[in-house]
Parts: sequence; structure tokens; C-alpha cells
Amino acid sequence: MTSTPDLVIRGGTIADGKGGDLYEADVAISGGKITEVGKVSAKGKEEIDARGKLVAPGFVDIHTHYDGQVTWSQDITPSSQNGVTTAIMGNCGVGFAPCRPSDHVRLIQLMEGVEDIPEPVLSAGIPWAWESFPDYMEWLSKRSFDMDIGAQLPHAALRVYVMGERGARRDPATPEDNRAMAKLAGDAVRSGALGFSTSRTLNHRTSTGDYTPTLKAGEDELTAIADAMHKVGRSVLQFVLDQSTVHEDLPMMLRVAETTKCPISFSVAQADKAPRRWRQTMDTINEAAGRGLSITTQIAARPVGLLLGLELSRNPFQTHPSYRAIAHLPLAERLARLRQAEVRAAILSETPTSTDDPLFFRPNYDKMYLLGDPPDYEQPPENALGAQARRQGRQPEELAYDAMRTDEGRGMLYVPFLNYADGNLDAVHEMLREPSAVPGLSDGGAHCGIICDASFPTYLLTHWTRDRTRGERLSIPFVVAAQSRKTALSVGLHDRGVIAPGFKADVNVIDYDRLHLHPPKVHYDLPVGGRRLLQQVDGYDATIVSGVVTQRGGKATGARPGKLVRGAQSLQSTFGAAAS
Repeated sequence: MTSTPDLVIRGGTIADGKGGDLYEADVAISGGKITEVGKVSAKGKEEIDARGKLVAPGFVDIHTHYDGQVTWSQDITPSSQNGVTTAIMGNCGVGFAPCRPSDHVRLIQLMEGVEDIPEPVLSAGIPWAWESFPDYMEWLSKRSFDMDIGAQLPHAALRVYVMGERGARRDPATPEDNRAMAKLAGDAVRSGALGFSTSRTLNHRTSTGDYTPTLKAGEDELTAIADAMHKVGRSVLQFVLDQSTVHEDLPMMLRVAETTKCPISFSVAQADKAPRRWRQTMDTINEAAGRGLSITTQIAARPVGLLLGLELSRNPFQTHPSYRAIAHLPLAERLARLRQAEVRAAILSETPTSTDDPLFFRPNYDKMYLLGDPPDYEQPPENALGAQARRQGRQPEELAYDAMRTDEGRGMLYVPFLNYADGNLDAVHEMLREPSAVPGLSDGGAHCGIICDASFPTYLLTHWTRDRTRGERLSIPFVVAAQSRKTALSVGLHDRGVIAPGFKADVNVIDYDRLHLHPPKVHYDLPVGGRRLLQQVDGYDATIVSGVVTQRGGKATGARPGKLVRGAQSLQSTFGAAAS
């Protein structure tokens, strides 16, 4: 190599994204692509000393909800702080295009209810400079970010756009409706949509309590849309199902995939009520894959868990009458009341009232934990508040009440409600090893006041390859390949996720021994001072997008080389057939 590289990463330990053994090498980058891996003799215009550091491809997060955030911010945090260099949004059937002006409020209420992004934030932040999905893509293509973004066509928005009130109230689509949705879906792929997403879970409701418009969409509707999209270009059908109806809905989705030849991607998790049902689901998937269907199962890196607290969207006492009487007060005033002995006694003497909130249930203190510092997401059952209370001869409600009052009312409780039926992550380990599995469900950009899982990519490295003490671990090459190359391929992005000449220069330089997640904290940095949960992370020495350093030492550089990815990216069209 004779020309001067733009950037050389020196002497790092390479996890190249292909899953092979680690090795030491330099990496040269020019023109946004990797040009050389090995002993690079040329001096770069910029150099990074990576000796003793892990050098990995940028992570590709295929399950985020940044549909609103990308319209008001160029920094796709917190994912960009966790080594993610490509984020795919538009999951679970919710998003903001296509949309008529008369339906702005409807789609905001749906996003608020499904993904816990506050209405004031969305109303203030989204500029609504589009109506059609191609218009949305064109508008986004003129923006730059600290990572690449990709979009999927959300079924709820499409259904309401075509069917109006009939679509919102979940009426069956007519043949004319199906043809109209199919045409718009084809247009979406032509404009660069990577896929189409839908939801069939009762947990997905608007902020007013209505079920998502897509809940019972017919097989004919889904087939028409998927067929139209996949005929235009490679397109993934992403969906989420209820555990209770997976035996009905999964066979239907597999028929849609078989009929249309469209790849499918959906979430699989362990549920408390049927802790081995996921195994049956995987067996069904493996049998279908054996028939030639292209299937990706998205697996959460740890329990899907709710964070409860006085500063958050939910807490164990939110339906107690005495708490409801002060719930409207600012945190400091509420905390002062909660410190009063008579208020404490009143709240603890009451029981929760019934609610139809899908994310609130009668508290189970045997599945409620103090998260700790550093946060521990795989605690033994004896750490649960219920077990602690029995040992102390107290009521678990007392422990919860007192824990939330710590840190000036910012104390948090952790309730793992998926992937923790057995009190450990052994099922997650088994799921991640499945041939169809990729890491997913981080929900970056969503669940601002109750879930903080955008740190999944970091957790996969820290917990699963280094810190786990309660079961088997995974190797660094396996985890890196799973959340870079394998996730990229699942959405048709063949140009990234590998450290090799010709590939897109999206790279992480990681101080592996120092990689560390801090406990979640509330920040008020969204539009109109909106609230969201964030976790500080240490150990990312540099994150590089298209050859440009966007994060250095955990701080944003201000560079924004990221762009909207329009459609699937093949090896040949991106950098020639010589690359492999």
C-alpha cells in the first residue's frame, strides 16, 4: 500500500465479525472503507494506538425506535454511546409515515402508548415535513447523524393511512384496501425501506388504551403487503407476537413467508407462565428453516425488565389511593410527603387497585430486585425483595418503599418479566446459540421512563464474555459476529459488520477490561425537557463511522458522517465482487 491512509488503527486485537479466532493486526482506512488489515507500513493522516485493545466492527442494532428522534436530533444516543454504528428503526408496526395531517395525534398516541415516548416530546419534536413514506425517506436523506440509520415501513401507519378510522378500529381490510396498501408498500421499498413491521400483541396499545390497529390484521392483508415489497427488492417482515397466541399466529406468519419468499424476523423470549414454550417456538422455526424459509429470531441480551421508581413511569404504589393523592406533586414535594410517617403508614396499609395498564401488574416481590452498582441483571432469587423481607421478618412493600426514597427519591427497583422464569439467564444463553438467533430488542429510543435496554450491545460483551459467574459464557468472537455481521445480514446489509478490506469502515476500539455499564439514571434532555433513562458506559476508546471518529473516550466528537441507508446493500454494488 503506497498511498497515505486517512486513519490507521495500530496493533489492536481484532475480532473481525466472522466469528474466527482473535488476532493482532493494524487496520487502514481510506475513503470511508477498510483498505488493509495486517501490518500497515504507511503512516495514516490520523492514527489510533489500539495495543491491548479489542478492535471490532461497529454494531448493527436491528430493533430500535428512533423514528421520532432522528427528526429532531443528529445524535442517536444512547445507541451511539454503546458501539452501535447502524440502527434500524420502524419496528413493531409503529412509526410516523405515511401519515395525513389529520392523523398526527393518532400516531403520536400510538407511539406514546406502545413505546413510552411522552406525547409532549413527540408533539414538540417531530416537524411533520412529510406525508408519504417516500417523502419521509427523502427528508431524512438530507440529514446527517453520528451513525447510519435504516427504516422499515410501519404497518399501523400504513393501515390508518389507507383505511382511516376503519383501520384504527381493526376492521378487516377489503381487497381494495389490500391493493392500496400493497402499492404503497412497494413504493416504500423503492424509496429505501429495509422492511415492513407489524404487531400482534395485546400489550401494544395507544396512550388512550386502544389496541394497535394491526392486532388482528388478516393473512390476506399481510401477504399482499409482503409480496409487493419483496417483489420490488429484498425486504424483511418484522413482527412481534403474544406468547399466548404464538401457536396460532406463528404458523400464519410462516405461511406468509412461504407464499411471498419474504425473510421474516421476530422476537422470541422466555415467559414465566410457560418457561419452555420458547423451545417449542424455536423447534418450529428450525423446521421451517429446514424447508428453506429465511428466518431471524431476535433475542434480548438479558431479562426484559421494568424499572420502577418515583421519578419513572411506574412504581408499585401508583394505584394506592394515598399515593395517588400526591402523585401529581413535583418529585421533591412528593418525597417530603413520603417521608412523613403517617403517609408511609397509609400507603403501606393499602393494596393496589385493578388496572388495565399492560405494563403494570400486581407487584410480585419475589421477582423484584435492587439493581445495584454496578447493575446486576442476573441476581439469584434470594436477592429478591420478597426473600429479603422474609429473612428480616418485614413486609416486602416496606423494602420497596424505602428503596425508592433513596438518592433523593431517585432509587429504582428492577422487575425482570421476560427471560427470567428460572431466576437465571440460562435460557438466554441457549437462545443466543440457536442458528436463527441474533441479538435484538434493545428498543433504543423508546420506553423512556420504564426500560433502559439500549445498552444491550455493551452488556453482551461485558456479561456474556467476561463477567458472568452463574453459568456458561460466550466467546468474544461469537458475540461480536452476532451483533455486527449477523445482524447486518439479517436486514440485507452486506457492506458492513466485518473488518476486512472493502467493507464499510465502521469500527469500535474497545478497552475490554475497562468496559463497564453504570446504573440507569433519568436525564431531562429530550424536547421540552422530556425525560428518558440513560446508562453511562465506560470503555469505548473510539467509535468510527465511515472512517470518521464519532466517539472518543466516551465523548461525542461532534462528527456526524452517518446517513440514511436506502435499501439493501450488496457486496457487489457496494465495493465490487472481489470482496468476500
